Amino acid sequence: MSEAASYEERAKAIFGQRADLYTTSAAHTDQQVLGRLIEIAEPKDDWRVLDIGTGTGHTALAFAPYVREVVGLDLTEEMLLEARKLTKERNIDNVTFQIADVHRLPREHDKSFDLVTCRRAAHHFSDIDLALVEMARTLLPGGMLLIDDRSVPEDDWVDEIMHRLDCLHDESHVRQYRAGRWIELLESVNLSVELVEPYTKHRPVSALTERVPSENVAEIHSILGGLAPEELSKLHLETVEGEERSTHWYIMIAARKA
Repeated sequence: MSEAASYEERAKAIFGQRADLYTTSAAHTDQQVLGRLIEIAEPKDDWRVLDIGTGTGHTALAFAPYVREVVGLDLTEEMLLEARKLTKERNIDNVTFQIADVHRLPREHDKSFDLVTCRRAAHHFSDIDLALVEMARTLLPGGMLLIDDRSVPEDDWVDEIMHRLDCLHDESHVRQYRAGRWIELLESVNLSVELVEPYTKHRPVSALTERVPSENVAEIHSILGGLAPEELSKLHLETVEGEERSTHWYIMIAARKA
């Protein structure tokens, strides 16, 4: 892929090729995580919800039974085709999907939503500040922005090694943010942070290498194979029942518009 391609162009190319993976992805279909998002939001049956970077629609579809309407937005048509298939299979009729870039959300969405969700997408946004301005713009006064994304602990080495691995796994990856940085970003767009909930998952190393170019797979294995014992411990890299696994860090963060 050309180095000159924008992150958005890279995302469309990569997720267009991998769309079917996300329909059944263990990370994206995780009912424990989706259930926790619903608990945090406490959705009401008259709410309108906007799901940014909806992908194959798992978050949008999880909220659908609890609200009046959900609109899912994504850059990639192939992902939305998968989302529409899932919607039809589940006989859900209050969710619609549209192509849109978070950096230029449709003006028709200004101050229109009680809840804006963004799950496992923000680390792809090329301009996180602008993306948050746009998301905040779509919220009604008193509305909530609820984010669930890749993150890192307050450890410079872990931050950098996970960034390297994520870039090799996905060339549209921009940056994952620590909890403190998320708070700064949200407060900078005049949102009041109400909850910060970091968590981890012990995931297979294959989650980093599936459908990844062979040269990137080789580099991922080279990086992991060259770690010192104390570094292996930080990543909790170990073999479990014949499968290599390591820690991945995530964060849920909820913020409200005044």
